[in-house]
Amino acid sequence: MKITKLTPNFEVADVKEAVAFYQDNFGFKLVMAVPYTQDGIEQNFKEGKEYVYAMIQKDNVAIFFQRTDSFKEDVVFAKNVPLGASVSFYMDIVGIKEFHQEMKSRNLEVTDLKTTWYGMQEFYLKDINGYILGFAEKSE
Repeated sequence: MKITKLTPNFEVADVKEAVAFYQDNFGFKLVMAVPYTQDGIEQNFKEGKEYVYAMIQKDNVAIFFQRTDSFKEDVVFAKNVPLGASVSFYMDIVGIKEFHQEMKSRNLEVTDLKTTWYGMQEFYLKDINGYILGFAEKSE
């Protein structure tokens, strides 16, 4: 087996709200969205329409969002699991000090920026669905 890519698929309460959070706070772009009717793929959200799935991307990172009902139907192991995660999604970035300040200024739930024993400056934050995102940069 050869693994060529890993893309997290987050179960979310509202696909459009999750996409907006990642666009507004981290600069992700919507790549595609699937409406509730699941009769096609759209590149933009349409007003008054519900969506069950979306893919966003920034640089080399892609994330899927799937609405709870659809997610629990597709991922049967998640049927009795609450929304949120006991895993963190750890990303190496450039410009961590400035990014940390920006996230704090948006009143997001953010940990302090710290330098670890393994030489990384890092912090964590919670997104609107309870997922934990870690951001890190090699310490100078």
